[in-house]
Amino acid sequence: MRLTPTALGRLAGPAALSILALGPAPVASPPPAAALVLSGATVYPSPQDPPLRDAVVVVQGAKVAAVGPAAAVRLPAGAAVVDCAGQFVVAGFQNSHVHFTEARWDGAAKAPAERLAAQLEAMLLRHGFTTVVDTASWLDNTLSLRARIESGEVAGPRVLTAGGALYPENGVPFYVREAVPPDVLALLHTPGRPADAAAVVERQLAAGADVLKLFTGSWVERGRVLPMPAPVARAAAEAAHRRGKLVFAHASSVAGLEVALEAGVDVLAHALDDDRGWNESHVARMKAGGMAMIPTLKLFGGQPYTRYIQEEVATWARAGGVILFGTDVGYLADDDPAGEYALMSGAGLDAMAILASLTTAPAARFGESERRGRVAPGMDADLVVLGSDPGAGPRAFSDVRVTIRRGRVVYRRP
Repeated sequence: MRLTPTALGRLAGPAALSILALGPAPVASPPPAAALVLSGATVYPSPQDPPLRDAVVVVQGAKVAAVGPAAAVRLPAGAAVVDCAGQFVVAGFQNSHVHFTEARWDGAAKAPAERLAAQLEAMLLRHGFTTVVDTASWLDNTLSLRARIESGEVAGPRVLTAGGALYPENGVPFYVREAVPPDVLALLHTPGRPADAAAVVERQLAAGADVLKLFTGSWVERGRVLPMPAPVARAAAEAAHRRGKLVFAHASSVAGLEVALEAGVDVLAHALDDDRGWNESHVARMKAGGMAMIPTLKLFGGQPYTRYIQEEVATWARAGGVILFGTDVGYLADDDPAGEYALMSGAGLDAMAILASLTTAPAARFGESERRGRVAPGMDADLVVLGSDPGAGPRAFSDVRVTIRRGRVVYRRP
């Protein structure tokens, strides 16, 4: 295991700035668009299904109405037609690790709609992301942003949010203590007792949070991870699970992973950056517990530091472990996911495995396989049109031409 100060300083960034902030519940979604037809494309219905050549996708309202050969599909009268000849249609992508903590998102309730839409396009929509998981932010602000998206005022992806993260008592990461003022540090969630942790979770979920984020391992000093006490983590996770919510964990090290396993965490928000002691028994326990992993390989910098984390991800993938795609954008300033695709490919994931991490795997993890993640009749009309064939390699996922959410074109490459 090789740790570098530069890599340590990149870990978990904005999640450490998250606090509990009560906010409004999301508003109802806007009415769906009129009929839309994608014609002449090659359609990848799912990572497991063979592609359909010269196919048509018919969208009515917010759902896919038909998929099939052009000669066999009846087109609705008056539908808007997008010529996709020579292009490729896949299900909308999910980025399972983002943050809305940058200053540009401040005051989302009243910020100009045009500015918010431009930022969402640049950060997410132009890369095909139709669903994102904000793994820690200011809850009230993110809920305000989500409300404006769902009202139709601002074009953007579906946003699921954790709100404020929970840290170990006296366990705010060193890089946060060095970067934020004392009044903000005083507001971070650092529950010392199980009952206190459960109460924080209950308040956040009641306010509108969708998932829980725990720091089961926190870099309190350079080179030292402080694990969250297992009873505290378990109480927090149980409070989330009682409401049917997933639990994400920033584990950092094997000690943090042990806490996450004991607490029943559902998703590792990053691969372990300190994997000393990680072995096949941990892999088996992670699989037995139904845990998924978000690699976030780009977060960890360049070679050789990234290489051993790639090996960790490769081991998990070979064992059949579930992988969800995520970039940590919002902490990382570079929003281009191409580097993450390349690093995942370097870890041995082929294009269809990466497509699964973007589509079917997150849909299944969130219990939504019956409504999203595939291009099929009855599924949500969240779609991506690519200019390159994903069957030829993962570079295609960076070649986004059109992004469609709920049947509406929300991004078209100029």
